[in-house]
Amino acid sequence: RAAAAAAGAAAGKSVEQEEAAFERPYGGAVDSERLHIYAFNHTVRRNRTEGVRVAVNVSAAAREAPVLVVVRQEEAVLSFQVPLILRGLFQRKYRYEAVGRTLCQPPAQNESEVQFFYVDVSTLSPANVSYQLLVTRVESFVLGTHQPLDFTATAAQPQYFKYEFPEELDSVIVKVTSATVFPCSVISIQDILCPVYDLDNNVAFIGMYQTMTKKAAITVQKKDFPSHSFYVVVVVKTEDQACGGALHYYPFSEDEPVDQGSRQKALNVVVSPAITSQAYVSGTLFCLGIFLSFYVVTLLIACWGAWRQRRKRAMGLLAPVETPRTDTARLLGDSGVTPDPFLGRPPYSTYGYGSFDNASTVSTENVSDSLLSTEASYGYAGECGSAGLAGVWLPRAQQAK
Repeated sequence: RAAAAAAGAAAGKSVEQEEAAFERPYGGAVDSERLHIYAFNHTVRRNRTEGVRVAVNVSAAAREAPVLVVVRQEEAVLSFQVPLILRGLFQRKYRYEAVGRTLCQPPAQNESEVQFFYVDVSTLSPANVSYQLLVTRVESFVLGTHQPLDFTATAAQPQYFKYEFPEELDSVIVKVTSATVFPCSVISIQDILCPVYDLDNNVAFIGMYQTMTKKAAITVQKKDFPSHSFYVVVVVKTEDQACGGALHYYPFSEDEPVDQGSRQKALNVVVSPAITSQAYVSGTLFCLGIFLSFYVVTLLIACWGAWRQRRKRAMGLLAPVETPRTDTARLLGDSGVTPDPFLGRPPYSTYGYGSFDNASTVSTENVSDSLLSTEASYGYAGECGSAGLAGVWLPRAQQAK
Protein backbone atom coordinates (compact mmCIF):
# COMPACT_ATOMS: atom_id res chain seq x y z
CA ARG A 1 0.00 0.00 0.00
CA ALA A 2 2.83 2.37 0.85
CA ALA A 3 4.50 1.64 -2.53
CA ALA A 4 1.28 2.35 -4.37
CA ALA A 5 0.76 5.59 -2.45
CA ALA A 6 4.34 6.67 -3.19
CA ALA A 7 3.89 5.91 -6.90
CA GLY A 8 0.66 7.86 -6.94
CA ALA A 9 2.24 10.81 -5.17
CA ALA A 10 5.12 10.81 -7.63
CA ALA A 11 2.62 10.94 -10.45
CA GLY A 12 0.69 13.72 -8.75
CA LYS A 13 -2.40 11.56 -8.14
CA SER A 14 -4.41 10.73 -5.07
CA VAL A 15 -4.36 6.99 -4.48
CA GLU A 16 -7.18 5.28 -2.62
CA GLN A 17 -6.68 1.61 -1.78
CA GLU A 18 -8.99 -0.68 0.12
CA GLU A 19 -9.42 -4.33 0.90
CA ALA A 20 -12.14 -5.84 -1.23
CA ALA A 21 -14.18 -9.03 -1.12
CA PHE A 22 -15.70 -11.34 -3.70
CA GLU A 23 -19.37 -11.11 -4.73
CA ARG A 24 -19.61 -7.53 -3.46
CA PRO A 25 -20.16 -4.61 -5.88
CA TYR A 26 -17.99 -1.53 -5.58
CA GLY A 27 -18.85 1.83 -7.04
CA GLY A 28 -16.88 5.02 -7.28
CA ALA A 29 -15.69 7.86 -9.43
CA VAL A 30 -12.23 8.58 -10.73
CA ASP A 31 -10.59 11.41 -12.63
CA SER A 32 -7.16 12.33 -13.82
CA GLU A 33 -6.10 13.18 -10.25
CA ARG A 34 -7.50 10.13 -8.49
CA LEU A 35 -6.68 6.39 -8.65
CA HIS A 36 -8.57 3.56 -6.94
CA ILE A 37 -6.92 0.25 -6.01
CA TYR A 38 -8.84 -2.80 -4.77
CA ALA A 39 -6.89 -5.60 -3.07
CA PHE A 40 -8.29 -9.16 -3.25
CA ASN A 41 -7.01 -12.41 -1.84
CA HIS A 42 -8.26 -15.97 -2.17
CA THR A 43 -7.12 -19.45 -1.27
CA VAL A 44 -5.93 -21.65 -4.11
CA ARG A 45 -5.69 -25.43 -3.82
CA ARG A 46 -3.69 -27.71 -6.04
CA ASN A 47 -6.46 -30.24 -6.59
CA ARG A 48 -9.15 -27.60 -7.16
CA THR A 49 -9.16 -24.70 -9.59
CA GLU A 50 -11.53 -21.76 -9.23
CA GLY A 51 -12.02 -19.10 -11.83
CA VAL A 52 -12.10 -15.42 -10.96
CA ARG A 53 -14.09 -12.97 -13.04
CA VAL A 54 -13.85 -9.17 -13.08
CA ALA A 55 -16.78 -7.11 -14.43
CA VAL A 56 -16.74 -3.33 -14.87
CA ASN A 57 -19.53 -0.99 -16.03
CA VAL A 58 -19.26 2.72 -16.75
CA SER A 59 -21.76 5.44 -17.44
CA ALA A 60 -22.42 6.90 -20.86
CA ALA A 61 -20.48 10.03 -19.89
CA ALA A 62 -17.23 8.04 -20.12
CA ARG A 63 -17.36 7.66 -23.90
CA GLU A 64 -14.93 10.48 -24.51
CA ALA A 65 -12.51 9.45 -21.73
CA PRO A 66 -12.56 5.70 -21.01
CA VAL A 67 -11.67 4.09 -17.73
CA LEU A 68 -8.56 1.93 -17.66
CA VAL A 69 -8.73 -1.25 -15.57
CA VAL A 70 -5.51 -3.08 -14.72
CA VAL A 71 -5.53 -6.42 -12.89
CA ARG A 72 -2.14 -7.25 -11.39
CA GLN A 73 -1.55 -10.89 -10.48
CA GLU A 74 1.51 -12.73 -9.28
CA GLU A 75 2.35 -14.16 -12.71
CA ALA A 76 0.16 -12.18 -15.10
CA VAL A 77 -1.22 -8.72 -15.83
CA LEU A 78 -4.55 -8.08 -17.52
CA SER A 79 -5.65 -4.66 -18.70
CA PHE A 80 -8.64 -3.38 -20.64
CA GLN A 81 -10.54 -0.16 -21.13
CA VAL A 82 -14.19 0.57 -20.50
CA PRO A 83 -16.03 1.30 -22.77
CA LEU A 84 -14.29 -1.38 -24.82
CA ILE A 85 -13.73 -0.56 -28.48
CA LEU A 86 -13.50 -3.48 -30.93
CA ARG A 87 -12.94 -3.17 -34.65
CA GLY A 88 -14.80 -5.01 -37.40
CA LEU A 89 -14.74 -5.00 -41.17
CA PHE A 90 -14.02 -1.78 -43.05
CA GLN A 91 -12.49 -0.34 -39.86
CA ARG A 92 -15.83 -0.13 -38.13
CA LYS A 93 -15.70 0.50 -34.41
CA TYR A 94 -18.07 -1.07 -31.90
CA ARG A 95 -18.42 0.21 -28.35
CA TYR A 96 -19.34 -1.92 -25.31
CA GLU A 97 -19.93 -0.23 -21.96
CA ALA A 98 -20.13 -3.46 -19.93
CA VAL A 99 -16.94 -5.53 -19.90
CA GLY A 100 -16.25 -8.80 -18.11
CA ARG A 101 -13.02 -10.81 -18.20
CA THR A 102 -11.87 -14.03 -16.56
CA LEU A 103 -8.49 -13.97 -14.87
CA CYS A 104 -5.80 -16.42 -15.83
CA GLN A 105 -5.16 -18.71 -12.89
CA PRO A 106 -1.51 -19.62 -12.20
CA PRO A 107 -0.98 -23.15 -10.89
CA ALA A 108 -0.61 -23.56 -7.14
CA GLN A 109 2.85 -24.56 -5.92
CA ASN A 110 1.62 -26.01 -2.61
CA GLU A 111 -1.39 -28.00 -1.53
CA SER A 112 -3.03 -24.79 -0.35
CA GLU A 113 -1.83 -21.20 -0.62
CA VAL A 114 -3.18 -17.67 -0.51
CA GLN A 115 -2.81 -15.57 -3.64
CA PHE A 116 -3.26 -11.80 -3.93
CA PHE A 117 -4.26 -9.69 -6.90
CA TYR A 118 -5.04 -6.02 -7.31
CA VAL A 119 -7.54 -4.18 -9.49
CA ASP A 120 -6.54 -0.61 -10.43
CA VAL A 121 -9.15 1.79 -11.81
CA SER A 122 -8.00 5.08 -13.34
CA THR A 123 -8.75 7.56 -16.11
CA LEU A 124 -7.27 10.63 -17.76
CA SER A 125 -10.58 12.47 -17.86
CA PRO A 126 -10.49 15.79 -15.98
CA ALA A 127 -14.10 15.21 -14.96
CA ASN A 128 -15.35 12.49 -12.69
CA VAL A 129 -16.19 9.19 -14.36
CA SER A 130 -18.45 6.81 -12.45
CA TYR A 131 -17.93 3.06 -12.56
CA GLN A 132 -19.08 -0.16 -10.91
CA LEU A 133 -16.78 -3.08 -10.11
CA LEU A 134 -17.77 -6.65 -9.28
CA VAL A 135 -15.37 -9.55 -8.74
CA THR A 136 -16.91 -13.04 -8.56
CA ARG A 137 -15.83 -16.65 -8.38
CA VAL A 138 -16.61 -19.02 -11.23
CA GLU A 139 -17.67 -22.20 -9.46
CA SER A 140 -17.98 -24.26 -12.65
CA PHE A 141 -14.64 -23.18 -14.02
CA VAL A 142 -13.37 -26.76 -14.48
CA LEU A 143 -15.34 -28.83 -16.96
CA GLY A 144 -16.03 -32.50 -16.32
CA THR A 145 -16.46 -35.34 -18.78
CA HIS A 146 -20.10 -35.77 -19.82
CA GLN A 147 -21.09 -32.78 -17.66
CA PRO A 148 -22.85 -30.10 -19.75
CA LEU A 149 -22.58 -26.47 -18.69
CA ASP A 150 -24.90 -23.59 -19.68
CA PHE A 151 -23.56 -20.04 -19.85
CA THR A 152 -23.91 -16.76 -21.71
CA ALA A 153 -21.30 -14.69 -23.52
CA THR A 154 -21.10 -11.37 -25.31
CA ALA A 155 -18.52 -9.70 -27.51
CA ALA A 156 -17.14 -7.77 -24.50
CA GLN A 157 -17.75 -10.53 -21.95
CA PRO A 158 -16.12 -13.70 -23.29
CA GLN A 159 -16.00 -16.92 -21.32
CA TYR A 160 -13.44 -19.67 -20.98
CA PHE A 161 -13.22 -22.82 -18.91
CA LYS A 162 -10.58 -25.37 -18.02
CA TYR A 163 -10.58 -29.09 -18.78
CA GLU A 164 -8.19 -31.68 -17.36
CA PHE A 165 -7.67 -35.03 -19.08
CA PRO A 166 -8.44 -38.10 -16.97
CA GLU A 167 -5.87 -40.88 -16.93
CA GLU A 168 -7.99 -43.22 -19.05
CA LEU A 169 -8.65 -40.76 -21.91
CA ASP A 170 -6.25 -39.84 -24.71
CA SER A 171 -8.60 -37.64 -26.75
CA VAL A 172 -11.89 -35.84 -26.21
CA ILE A 173 -14.46 -33.94 -28.28
CA VAL A 174 -15.49 -30.46 -27.14
CA LYS A 175 -19.05 -29.74 -28.31
CA VAL A 176 -20.64 -26.30 -28.06
CA THR A 177 -24.27 -25.73 -29.02
CA SER A 178 -26.67 -22.80 -29.07
CA ALA A 179 -30.39 -22.41 -29.72
CA THR A 180 -29.86 -19.31 -31.88
CA VAL A 181 -27.93 -18.94 -35.12
CA PHE A 182 -26.66 -15.43 -34.55
CA PRO A 183 -24.65 -13.71 -33.23
CA CYS A 184 -21.66 -15.51 -34.70
CA SER A 185 -19.29 -17.09 -32.18
CA VAL A 186 -15.78 -18.52 -32.07
CA ILE A 187 -14.68 -21.61 -30.15
CA SER A 188 -10.97 -21.76 -29.34
CA ILE A 189 -8.80 -24.41 -27.68
CA GLN A 190 -5.72 -22.93 -25.97
CA ASP A 191 -2.96 -24.21 -23.74
CA ILE A 192 -2.81 -23.31 -20.05
CA LEU A 193 -0.80 -20.13 -20.53
CA CYS A 194 -1.16 -16.50 -19.58
CA PRO A 195 -2.49 -14.34 -21.08
CA VAL A 196 -5.56 -16.01 -22.52
CA TYR A 197 -6.60 -14.61 -25.91
CA ASP A 198 -10.33 -14.19 -25.44
CA LEU A 199 -11.31 -11.19 -27.58
CA ASP A 200 -12.55 -11.03 -31.15
CA ASN A 201 -9.40 -9.27 -32.32
CA ASN A 202 -6.91 -11.80 -30.85
CA VAL A 203 -8.68 -15.15 -30.39
CA ALA A 204 -7.03 -16.54 -33.53
CA PHE A 205 -3.52 -15.77 -32.36
CA ILE A 206 -2.92 -19.10 -30.60
CA GLY A 207 -4.32 -22.62 -30.46
CA MET A 208 -7.04 -23.90 -32.77
CA TYR A 209 -10.41 -22.27 -33.28
CA GLN A 210 -13.69 -22.73 -35.14
CA THR A 211 -16.51 -20.33 -35.95
CA MET A 212 -20.02 -21.49 -35.09
CA THR A 213 -23.66 -20.54 -35.40
CA LYS A 214 -25.59 -23.30 -33.62
CA LYS A 215 -23.14 -26.20 -33.31
CA ALA A 216 -19.38 -26.65 -33.12
CA ALA A 217 -17.10 -29.54 -32.20
CA ILE A 218 -13.32 -29.80 -31.87
CA THR A 219 -11.32 -32.97 -31.20
CA VAL A 220 -8.49 -32.47 -28.70
CA GLN A 221 -5.68 -34.96 -28.01
CA LYS A 222 -3.84 -35.24 -24.74
CA LYS A 223 -0.43 -35.50 -26.39
CA ASP A 224 -0.77 -31.95 -27.75
CA PHE A 225 -0.81 -30.42 -24.26
CA PRO A 226 2.12 -31.04 -21.88
CA SER A 227 0.03 -30.18 -18.82
CA HIS A 228 -2.74 -32.59 -19.93
CA SER A 229 -5.22 -29.72 -19.66
CA PHE A 230 -6.49 -26.87 -21.83
CA TYR A 231 -8.82 -23.88 -21.96
CA VAL A 232 -12.11 -23.83 -23.87
CA VAL A 233 -12.56 -20.20 -24.96
CA VAL A 234 -15.90 -18.91 -26.29
CA VAL A 235 -15.97 -15.50 -27.97
CA VAL A 236 -18.92 -13.71 -29.57
CA LYS A 237 -17.84 -11.85 -32.71
CA THR A 238 -18.68 -8.24 -33.35
CA GLU A 239 -20.10 -9.08 -36.81
CA ASP A 240 -21.88 -12.09 -38.31
CA GLN A 241 -20.24 -12.06 -41.72
CA ALA A 242 -17.69 -14.71 -40.68
CA CYS A 243 -20.62 -17.13 -40.17
CA GLY A 244 -22.42 -16.26 -43.39
CA GLY A 245 -24.58 -13.55 -41.89
CA ALA A 246 -25.34 -10.14 -43.30
CA LEU A 247 -23.32 -7.07 -42.48
CA HIS A 248 -25.76 -4.77 -40.75
CA TYR A 249 -26.08 -1.22 -41.95
CA TYR A 250 -25.26 1.53 -39.50
CA PRO A 251 -25.23 5.25 -40.25
CA PHE A 252 -21.66 6.16 -41.04
CA SER A 253 -20.00 8.64 -38.76
CA GLU A 254 -16.28 9.14 -38.94
CA ASP A 255 -14.49 7.94 -35.79
CA GLU A 256 -17.80 7.41 -34.03
CA PRO A 257 -18.11 3.89 -32.55
CA VAL A 258 -21.34 1.95 -33.08
CA ASP A 259 -23.26 0.87 -29.99
CA GLN A 260 -24.45 -2.72 -30.57
CA GLY A 261 -25.91 -3.26 -27.14
CA SER A 262 -25.12 -6.47 -25.30
CA ARG A 263 -24.99 -8.81 -28.35
CA GLN A 264 -25.55 -11.77 -26.05
CA LYS A 265 -25.65 -15.47 -26.87
CA ALA A 266 -26.64 -18.44 -24.70
CA LEU A 267 -24.49 -21.52 -25.17
CA ASN A 268 -23.93 -25.02 -23.81
CA VAL A 269 -20.61 -26.84 -23.66
CA VAL A 270 -19.94 -30.51 -22.99
CA VAL A 271 -16.76 -32.58 -23.21
CA SER A 272 -17.11 -36.24 -24.18
CA PRO A 273 -14.58 -38.99 -24.96
CA ALA A 274 -13.52 -39.22 -28.57
CA ILE A 275 -13.45 -42.42 -30.60
CA THR A 276 -10.46 -44.54 -29.63
CA SER A 277 -8.04 -46.12 -32.10
CA GLN A 278 -9.56 -49.52 -31.39
CA ALA A 279 -12.97 -48.21 -32.39
CA TYR A 280 -11.50 -46.80 -35.62
CA VAL A 281 -9.96 -50.19 -36.45
CA SER A 282 -13.16 -52.05 -35.58
CA GLY A 283 -15.25 -49.74 -37.76
CA THR A 284 -12.83 -50.07 -40.66
CA LEU A 285 -12.80 -53.86 -40.44
CA PHE A 286 -16.59 -53.95 -40.20
CA CYS A 287 -16.99 -51.88 -43.38
CA LEU A 288 -14.39 -54.02 -45.13
CA GLY A 289 -16.25 -57.17 -44.08
CA ILE A 290 -19.52 -55.78 -45.49
CA PHE A 291 -17.90 -55.17 -48.88
CA LEU A 292 -16.20 -58.58 -48.90
CA SER A 293 -19.47 -60.32 -48.05
CA PHE A 294 -20.99 -59.02 -51.30
CA TYR A 295 -18.10 -60.52 -53.26
CA VAL A 296 -18.40 -63.85 -51.40
CA VAL A 297 -22.16 -64.05 -52.03
CA THR A 298 -21.64 -63.20 -55.70
CA LEU A 299 -18.98 -65.91 -56.00
CA LEU A 300 -21.23 -68.50 -54.33
CA ILE A 301 -24.10 -67.66 -56.67
CA ALA A 302 -21.81 -67.97 -59.68
CA CYS A 303 -20.47 -71.35 -58.47
CA TRP A 304 -23.98 -72.61 -57.80
CA GLY A 305 -25.12 -71.57 -61.29
CA ALA A 306 -22.11 -73.28 -62.88
CA TRP A 307 -22.78 -76.47 -60.87
CA ARG A 308 -26.39 -76.51 -62.07
CA GLN A 309 -25.27 -76.16 -65.68
CA ARG A 310 -22.80 -79.03 -65.32
CA ARG A 311 -25.45 -81.20 -63.66
CA LYS A 312 -27.95 -80.55 -66.47
CA ARG A 313 -25.33 -81.41 -69.06
CA ALA A 314 -24.42 -84.60 -67.20
CA MET A 315 -28.05 -85.72 -67.09
CA GLY A 316 -28.42 -85.05 -70.81
CA LEU A 317 -25.36 -87.19 -71.64
CA LEU A 318 -26.80 -90.17 -69.74
CA ALA A 319 -29.80 -90.41 -72.07
CA PRO A 320 -29.30 -92.53 -75.23
CA VAL A 321 -28.78 -90.68 -78.45
CA GLU A 322 -31.71 -91.00 -80.81
CA THR A 323 -29.86 -92.64 -83.67
CA PRO A 324 -31.12 -95.71 -85.56
CA ARG A 325 -29.28 -98.99 -85.12
CA THR A 326 -29.41 -99.76 -88.82
CA ASP A 327 -30.79 -98.20 -91.91
CA THR A 328 -33.16 -101.10 -92.23
CA ALA A 329 -34.50 -100.55 -88.75
CA ARG A 330 -35.15 -96.90 -89.57
CA LEU A 331 -37.08 -97.86 -92.68
CA LEU A 332 -39.06 -100.43 -90.77
CA GLY A 333 -40.27 -97.86 -88.27
CA ASP A 334 -38.01 -98.63 -85.29
CA SER A 335 -36.95 -95.27 -83.87
CA GLY A 336 -34.13 -96.84 -81.93
CA VAL A 337 -34.95 -94.93 -78.80
CA THR A 338 -34.82 -96.89 -75.61
CA PRO A 339 -37.91 -96.19 -73.53
CA ASP A 340 -36.94 -94.33 -70.38
CA PRO A 341 -39.83 -93.42 -68.10
CA PHE A 342 -37.38 -91.61 -65.79
CA LEU A 343 -36.62 -89.12 -68.54
CA GLY A 344 -40.29 -88.48 -69.20
CA ARG A 345 -40.38 -90.44 -72.47
CA PRO A 346 -43.10 -92.99 -73.01
CA PRO A 347 -42.11 -96.38 -74.41
CA TYR A 348 -42.50 -96.63 -78.17
CA SER A 349 -45.21 -98.76 -79.64
CA THR A 350 -44.35 -102.20 -80.90
CA TYR A 351 -44.52 -102.29 -84.65
CA GLY A 352 -44.58 -105.27 -86.93
CA TYR A 353 -41.75 -106.05 -89.21
CA GLY A 354 -41.81 -103.73 -92.16
CA SER A 355 -44.79 -101.71 -90.92
CA PHE A 356 -45.16 -97.92 -90.67
CA ASP A 357 -47.41 -95.94 -88.45
CA ASN A 358 -48.41 -92.30 -88.35
CA ALA A 359 -46.44 -91.90 -85.09
CA SER A 360 -43.23 -92.94 -86.82
CA THR A 361 -40.56 -90.31 -86.71
CA VAL A 362 -39.02 -91.44 -89.98
CA SER A 363 -39.75 -89.13 -92.90
CA THR A 364 -39.42 -89.72 -96.59
CA GLU A 365 -36.39 -87.51 -96.65
CA ASN A 366 -34.68 -89.74 -94.10
CA VAL A 367 -35.57 -92.76 -96.18
CA SER A 368 -34.06 -91.31 -99.31
CA ASP A 369 -30.97 -90.17 -97.41
CA SER A 370 -30.61 -93.64 -95.95
CA LEU A 371 -30.94 -95.32 -99.32
CA LEU A 372 -28.31 -93.07 -100.81
CA SER A 373 -25.90 -93.79 -98.01
CA THR A 374 -25.92 -97.56 -98.33
CA GLU A 375 -22.93 -99.18 -99.94
CA ALA A 376 -25.05 -101.65 -101.97
CA SER A 377 -28.02 -100.52 -103.98
CA TYR A 378 -31.19 -102.28 -103.21
CA GLY A 379 -34.63 -102.08 -104.65
CA TYR A 380 -37.93 -102.74 -102.94
CA ALA A 381 -40.94 -104.52 -104.24
CA GLY A 382 -44.04 -105.14 -102.30
CA GLU A 383 -47.55 -104.17 -101.89
CA CYS A 384 -49.38 -101.95 -99.49
CA GLY A 385 -52.15 -103.24 -97.38
CA SER A 386 -54.52 -101.78 -94.91
CA ALA A 387 -52.42 -103.22 -92.10
CA GLY A 388 -49.28 -101.63 -93.41
CA LEU A 389 -46.54 -102.18 -95.97
CA ALA A 390 -45.15 -105.64 -96.45
CA GLY A 391 -42.65 -106.88 -98.97
CA VAL A 392 -39.29 -108.37 -99.71
CA TRP A 393 -36.06 -106.61 -100.40
CA LEU A 394 -34.50 -107.66 -103.76
CA PRO A 395 -31.46 -106.58 -105.58
CA ARG A 396 -32.04 -103.95 -108.23
CA ALA A 397 -30.87 -106.31 -110.93
CA GLN A 398 -33.67 -108.73 -110.17
CA GLN A 399 -36.21 -105.92 -110.24
CA ALA A 400 -35.09 -105.09 -113.75
CA LYS A 401 -35.87 -108.60 -114.88
